Amino acid sequence: MDRECVSALPRVCEVLAASGGSLPDDTSLEKLLDWFTELSEAGVSLLEACPCLLGFVSAVVSNDAASEPSVLSFTLKLTGLLAASEDGFKVLQDSVLDRVFDFRHWQAAGLWEDPCIRIGWIQGLRTMLQHSQALDFFVQADFTEPLLQLQTDTSLFVASAASQTLAHVLLLCQSVPSPEGRHRETIPVETDGKYSAVVAGFCDYLKKSLVPKEASQLHGSQQVLKLLAKLLTRAGPPLRDRLLLTVSDPLEELVTTNYSQLTLPLMDVILAAHSSCGGGERVARLLSVMLSARNPADLVHAAAAFLRSSHPDPDNRARSAGVLLLPLDVITGLALLGADSSADQHRSSVMEQLRRKTSCVSMICISLTNVPQVTSTAPDCLPCSPAEIVSAVLSVLRLCSGDSPSSSPGCAEVLRNVTGSGRVQKCALDALSALSSSSGVKVLLVEVFTLLIQYLNSPASDPSVIQKSYQVLVKWVDVCADLSDVTEQLREDLVQVVRKRVCDVRWEVRDSTVEFLGHLAAAPASLASDKEKARNALECLPGGRCATVPLLQEALQDPEGYVRASSVSALALTLAPSWQQGAAPPQQEAEIVTRLLEILSQDTQGFSRRAVIRFFVAWISSCSSPSSCSLLTQSIPSILSRGSADLDWEVKVHTLELAELLLDRASESRRHPYAVTPDRTSTHARAVESDPVSMLNSLVDQGVFSALLSGLVDCDRPVGLKACQLLIRLRDTVCPLLLGDQDVSDALVSGSRASCELPGCGWAREVRRILGTATAPRNVHGADGLGPEDRGEEEEEEPAVRVGVCDALRRLRLDERLAVLAQSSDHVHNSPLSLLQDILTVSRTKTHLDSQLGQEVIVDCY
Repeated sequence: MDRECVSALPRVCEVLAASGGSLPDDTSLEKLLDWFTELSEAGVSLLEACPCLLGFVSAVVSNDAASEPSVLSFTLKLTGLLAASEDGFKVLQDSVLDRVFDFRHWQAAGLWEDPCIRIGWIQGLRTMLQHSQALDFFVQADFTEPLLQLQTDTSLFVASAASQTLAHVLLLCQSVPSPEGRHRETIPVETDGKYSAVVAGFCDYLKKSLVPKEASQLHGSQQVLKLLAKLLTRAGPPLRDRLLLTVSDPLEELVTTNYSQLTLPLMDVILAAHSSCGGGERVARLLSVMLSARNPADLVHAAAAFLRSSHPDPDNRARSAGVLLLPLDVITGLALLGADSSADQHRSSVMEQLRRKTSCVSMICISLTNVPQVTSTAPDCLPCSPAEIVSAVLSVLRLCSGDSPSSSPGCAEVLRNVTGSGRVQKCALDALSALSSSSGVKVLLVEVFTLLIQYLNSPASDPSVIQKSYQVLVKWVDVCADLSDVTEQLREDLVQVVRKRVCDVRWEVRDSTVEFLGHLAAAPASLASDKEKARNALECLPGGRCATVPLLQEALQDPEGYVRASSVSALALTLAPSWQQGAAPPQQEAEIVTRLLEILSQDTQGFSRRAVIRFFVAWISSCSSPSSCSLLTQSIPSILSRGSADLDWEVKVHTLELAELLLDRASESRRHPYAVTPDRTSTHARAVESDPVSMLNSLVDQGVFSALLSGLVDCDRPVGLKACQLLIRLRDTVCPLLLGDQDVSDALVSGSRASCELPGCGWAREVRRILGTATAPRNVHGADGLGPEDRGEEEEEEPAVRVGVCDALRRLRLDERLAVLAQSSDHVHNSPLSLLQDILTVSRTKTHLDSQLGQEVIVDCY
């Protein structure tokens, strides 16, 4: 532990014990506890390293009436941490342990009503229970009863913590830690007299509280069921069998009472029992009842829970699939279920549920959401094929749009309930997207495209529905990348609706449309025998890329920043093949580059400017040679200059990624076959040694070196860190002569023109200061003693200077800077010492103000 922390900690303990109000912020105590926890996990004995902690605990507990609740809660948690080791437990047991965890004392003092005291007590116990002595202490103090009562606490945090601690205790009772920290073999709890009382008490509690006697007890039953499911999943045979024997009758009663609020936690318990040991015939019967005899609303929840559990039981999987398909069968009239389906017995009751709007929408959405789980069932467990399920989902979408009345009798009311329901539409579209990868659904490609285009074209479609429709289209395009199974008319219709939506008055729709075009451009090319003829989805649409690029260029002018950013990204994906082939029209390139540079320098939205930089990175990555993208090569200095000067740190980081890419390209071009084992006396070696100079000159001319220097002194740490890493790489790879003979190095560097001009203002001023090339400061203050900046005037720019690249790389002390940048600010501002100093500083400030004002100080945080 840090010596300064050790010396500061006693004073901090005094401050906290005296007054809990002297804290810099609400999380200070949590941070302090986290630090102690880290030390303990690292093997540090807290009571030996920080003996003042025992005095602190004693002082707070002895003066609990004057202590802040937050400090009391912290003390409870800290005591549990100190007692988590056997040595610490023995020390505390002889002094304060009984008083700290005496919940009756806290109740008598009127402090138990505060949730933070209850949560501190529970978490302190939970942390302490790491060894047999702590468990013995728990049993002797009979803490089981208060933990059981806290299961139904009004605070959800307290109830959850109590549940976790109780589960931990019960699992410990069947496998007690040995003194060496290892767990002994699990033994029957009945034979372990010390701990059987805990299990017996819990079992009695289960019998009394599992079945609610009135509506107010439902929450308590939910909590107990959640705890029981957790225990059945993790418990060994002795405890698990005891619990199952205890809850069999209450579970059977719960299954028949049809409490809707308990359906899901009850299903979790039954599945945990069934999965852990098969559960026996009784549990299997309970599962069967849950999947057949409950009301329809609960039935679909239970069936969905069963399928999500991935339980392999084929009979129950078939039954669950039928239950989830029944609402779709009823509403569409497509006869998805076989004549002998067990779900048919619920048809009339499901119809009644569907006639009520709230239950109708909920039931249909649950069915649609779980359709992917249904289709993942083995074919022999499915009452129909995946293609028929896709047809049903399409029918639901038609019903939502009001285009197609249901063929099922008596569904007029149901039709009114789902017509125009955005919730049902989005669930159906999600289901349709997931079903695209199912076997045998390709035959419905035309039908899917037709319906989705209708949704995209409908004036009633919500922007979120349009966005999902585009996403589903992209998924189904993967079924047939070259769209050979889609008619020419459908392709034309799709192009027309895209042209319409790219001009929509709603920016969300325009944004989704340009994103869709980018996704189409990124779709994998179709498998063709001739790779040159292989085309992706965008190229298969009428007009292909030639028709798409003008739309995206127009979107670059969109008034909404999100649309501009999406259009830049989509344009990069659309033009990527042209870049790779070096076949982009020069005029088109010039217009795009001009507009992108305008966005980079003028756009007020950071995400648009980020997209532009990523566009240029993608373009350079795709170019096979500089000659294939000459316009881009000419624009690189301007791109780097504008990107480096941006106010958004992410734009600057992306600019450095562009600089890194240019470094990679320069390194590749520098490779020489004779550079493997250079001989300084050979002509080839001299050529190799002079090659880095040309490379450095190229990087300087492109603006790469200036961008790296600018980033090095940037105020944003991620920018400075990346720039420093790239400069070190440049120094170590391009200036290897610095590692050799110094006389030769100096001669080559001074004789080359590998130098960079540093202006006298902006970022270069700081670089010049580091290099020691700044001019001597002049007295620019007037008679009034004010400088130019005080008068609102610009400081006079110093004359530009030139510095050698290799010389600068040597003098910038990059390794030292990298060590500082790699640490981040947390090593100073979020350190334990800083935390302790903050607490002491706030305490001194408050004490000083109190003595001055003689009254309570109220700090206005605004």
